[in-house]
Amino acid sequence: MPDVSLLVALGIGAASLAVGAIVAGLVAFKAGIRHRKKEAEIQIGSAEAEADRILKDAQKQAEAEKKEALVKAKDEIYRLRSESDKEIKERRADVQRQERRLQQKEETLDRKVENYEKKEETLAAKIKEADARIAEVDALKKSQMDLLERLSGLSQEQAKEYLLASLTAELEHDKAVRLAEYETQLKAEADMRARSLISHAIQRVAADQVAETTVSVVPLPNDEMKGRIIGREGRNIRAIETLTGIDLIIDDTPEAITLSGFDPVRREIARIAMERLISDGRIHPARIEEMVNKARKEVENTIKAEGERAVLETGLRGINPEIVKLLGRLHYRTSYGQNVLNHSMEVAFLSGIMASELGIDPEVARRAGLLHDIGKSVDHQVEGSHIEIGVDIARKYKESEAVVHAIQAHHGDVEAQTVVACLVQAADAISAARPGARRENLENYIKRLEKLEELANSFDGVERSFAIQAGREVRIIVQPDKVNDDQMVILAREIAKKIESNMDYPGQIKVNLIRENRAVDYAK
Repeated sequence: MPDVSLLVALGIGAASLAVGAIVAGLVAFKAGIRHRKKEAEIQIGSAEAEADRILKDAQKQAEAEKKEALVKAKDEIYRLRSESDKEIKERRADVQRQERRLQQKEETLDRKVENYEKKEETLAAKIKEADARIAEVDALKKSQMDLLERLSGLSQEQAKEYLLASLTAELEHDKAVRLAEYETQLKAEADMRARSLISHAIQRVAADQVAETTVSVVPLPNDEMKGRIIGREGRNIRAIETLTGIDLIIDDTPEAITLSGFDPVRREIARIAMERLISDGRIHPARIEEMVNKARKEVENTIKAEGERAVLETGLRGINPEIVKLLGRLHYRTSYGQNVLNHSMEVAFLSGIMASELGIDPEVARRAGLLHDIGKSVDHQVEGSHIEIGVDIARKYKESEAVVHAIQAHHGDVEAQTVVACLVQAADAISAARPGARRENLENYIKRLEKLEELANSFDGVERSFAIQAGREVRIIVQPDKVNDDQMVILAREIAKKIESNMDYPGQIKVNLIRENRAVDYAK
């Protein structure tokens, strides 16, 4: 076994060594702390010294910059002061110049005022002198007028009236002469051309002298047929009126019944159906319906055929089929007894011929002439005048504006703006005014003649007037002591203007004035 004392001795030695080492470490640590403290104190001292140096340098630089800024500010203040002084001097000089100009203007105005005052004094003196001279002239004029009145034997007012009367007569003469020359020249240039065109157009149109009329009376073989048409408790006549839309008038007229209705196509259907029922003899509601349907188909075929005939004869192309049907309806429409379809074709021919003579497209003129009364085909079914209806139809079926305007202007509702519209107006008047074209009520005819004479008699200086040639000429006898030869021309023009503005008439009316002086004496 090892020796215990040796082990104890070794343990004590080791402990001593460990304590020594710890003590040595503590001494070394304290020495290190003191060394680092000294180094830190040295560094702090050098940093404070450096901070003092930087602060001093900054203070020195700030002082230098402050001095430099003060110098610059002083220089800027001096510069601004110099510029301000210079501007003040310039403004003072400008004000002085303006003051001198104002002073010169005041002096000029003073001189002008003095001149005006002198001129006013001179003018007042001249006015005074002129007044004196005017008074002398008035006195001289009065003395001369007195002398003239004594020499002429007329007063001043009488002389004025004499001069005015002479001047008025002279002016009336010049006015009448110029008016007559103008009318003569106008007639020489226009009438010859117009008459040539119209007469050439009329002679090339083969129109019937008397147009056909629509029959509205159906003849009966005997009066017994009236009872059969009426039927038991009126069932037959009610069936006819219901199916056709036409009223049957069965009165005391022997062997005849009257068909009454505004629609000419329906009236024609009723007429055909009635004639066939009468010829057949079997009259009952079923047979009536069958005959009315057959008559309606026949009239529709006739309408189509007549419309196609009108388009074919006038040589037009591109007419809408609906317009062709409307044209065919005009075959059963009359105006003052004149068949409207024949009238439209006649207007188309006349318009086309006159357009050809004038070098204008004749097809447009014929188209406008044929369609000018198209509104009359449905004027019993649509509200409005036949002109408004015709314009709407033409626009609906894409007719040209030239045709639409001619339809709108053919009765003067609007002013004609194209040559075609004027030609349609003229052709319409020619077709309506030719002999036998239209019937006119006797009472209206007499009233028109009386109104024509009444208008002529309303003028001062007219003694009597006579409407002749069916109202196409009015002959007026004037009082010779009130109307001289020169005044007759003016009076005729005034009467014609009044007739134009107060009367409606086809064609034209000739105003013929007659003045006659007679001297009668007897030898004894």
